[in-house]
Amino acid sequence: MHNLIGRHLIGGLAAAGIAILSGTAFAQEVGKVGVDWLGNDIVIEAVKDPKVEGVTCHVSYFDRGVIDRLQKGNWFEDPSDSSISCRQTGPIRIGDINLGEDGEEVFKQGISLIWKKQVVNRIYDKANDTLIYLSHSRQVQDGSAKMSITSVPLYGQAVEWSKGKPQ
Repeated sequence: MHNLIGRHLIGGLAAAGIAILSGTAFAQEVGKVGVDWLGNDIVIEAVKDPKVEGVTCHVSYFDRGVIDRLQKGNWFEDPSDSSISCRQTGPIRIGDINLGEDGEEVFKQGISLIWKKQVVNRIYDKANDTLIYLSHSRQVQDGSAKMSITSVPLYGQAVEWSKGKPQ
């Protein structure tokens, strides 16, 4: 058990270091719901967009317990399922965001020992003046089609763009 805690601590510190270097957001756990007696939980985290002040995303995902890992094997991986909801939580100030079709990565965390990541991408829908947030998993192979999407409309809002609103 202590070894498992140590591994999570080391992994968390490494992820924090990578997040600092890559400019991605940090997640703060705001809820945890136990779903069975095996120690499996649904975790809910708040993620603030590092380049869009005033927007907070809540991401939920399944966290397998130790007993479940012992019973089913596959020790080092959590399911790809996740859900996301983003809302305006203050005045919106948009920094230098990527306006390309594939947007940019806002948040990333490991859901397996090495290869599988839970990712949140932000895409700006210029035609509808809306920020779109996509939660999905990324794997080296056998990618998952499990995803969740949410949006934050900017229309009619007092939005401040650091480089001016895209035309």
